[in-house]
Amino acid sequence: MWWRAAGLGDETVCHPQARFIFAATERAVGSNPSAAHGWVAANRILTMETYIALLRGINVGRAKRIAMADLRECVAGMGCSGVRTLLNSGNVVFQTDSKAPRRTPGMLATELHQEVQRRFGISSRVIVVTANDLSAVIRENPLTSMVDDPSRFLVAFVESPAVLKTLQTLNQTPWQPDRLAIGRRAAYLWCAGGILDSALFKAFSKAAGETVTTRNWATVLKLQAAISEAHET
Repeated sequence: MWWRAAGLGDETVCHPQARFIFAATERAVGSNPSAAHGWVAANRILTMETYIALLRGINVGRAKRIAMADLRECVAGMGCSGVRTLLNSGNVVFQTDSKAPRRTPGMLATELHQEVQRRFGISSRVIVVTANDLSAVIRENPLTSMVDDPSRFLVAFVESPAVLKTLQTLNQTPWQPDRLAIGRRAAYLWCAGGILDSALFKAFSKAAGETVTTRNWATVLKLQAAISEAHET
């Protein structure tokens, strides 16, 4: 196959970001290795992995202030590319080269946590998720039909799925009109009367501690849009 002639492995061919490009490329290059090499050079998306870093507690009030331009520079300094931030609350979309020694989301989170502490003197827990995981979190949302105000609906991202198991006990309490759903990758909180007045949110925050970071539904969808834009550039 032409992609093997170009030195691409099956893991790259199966990359979900690449599938929409492959059909046209198959027709264009056929089995011509030189054409395939040229195509690969012009389409580095095939060798890039996209991630989202979520920093906890950044720019809330006067504490832990970090300019987003400085945060982008920090992530770029880790050898990442296509770095962009969303809003002012510590949301970073970036890419790494999958041909380089692979860094897992946990490794990237630890590295960014250390870099933020070194550069800015700020300790902020960091959770890193893949673009695919973010899409799954959105797709698996069991409370979509309840969301009539995205600012009152939170997605809680976790450092490890094991954290979600410890939060299951919260469902033993009736929270109506609020709702809590624990998914495979994230927890979902509907705060009907607003987040600040929500007994569910207060209990969830106490139980979860610093092992989670939350984003409202509007921000989650904006992150998804930012990933799409990154793949188009």
